[in-house]
Amino acid sequence: MARVRISDRVTEVYLAASTLMFVGWGGLLALLLFTVPTVDARWMFFLLALSALTGTAIPFIIFLARRFGKTPISVNVLIRRAIWVGVIGCILAWLQLGRALTWTISLLIVSVIVGIEWLIEIRERSLWNPDNVNEE
Repeated sequence: MARVRISDRVTEVYLAASTLMFVGWGGLLALLLFTVPTVDARWMFFLLALSALTGTAIPFIIFLARRFGKTPISVNVLIRRAIWVGVIGCILAWLQLGRALTWTISLLIVSVIVGIEWLIEIRERSLWNPDNVNEE
């Protein structure tokens, strides 16, 4: 089974990004305007923020991958990187709610997640699949 590249599924990727952005940012707006700050609303905030940040990050990651990447990335890698952006944003928002967020902690969290992504990339490059030898 061949890897699916972004260029093969541009319409689907942008449709998914638009849906995530619409649901996330629209839900956050509705949440902030029409609810009171309870525990349920706080968890809904994190869920909607993850959706909004992930959907917003997808076009930027596509641009950066096309501009600076040596090879086209697969859709799975694109979605994983966008989810990392959403996770970073939610972790930072959670820490800010408890007034525990500092620049040092922010840089530490970002560097840890970038390191995890780097290790995942190294693992993916090291996997050898005999079916894909002739395709590349």
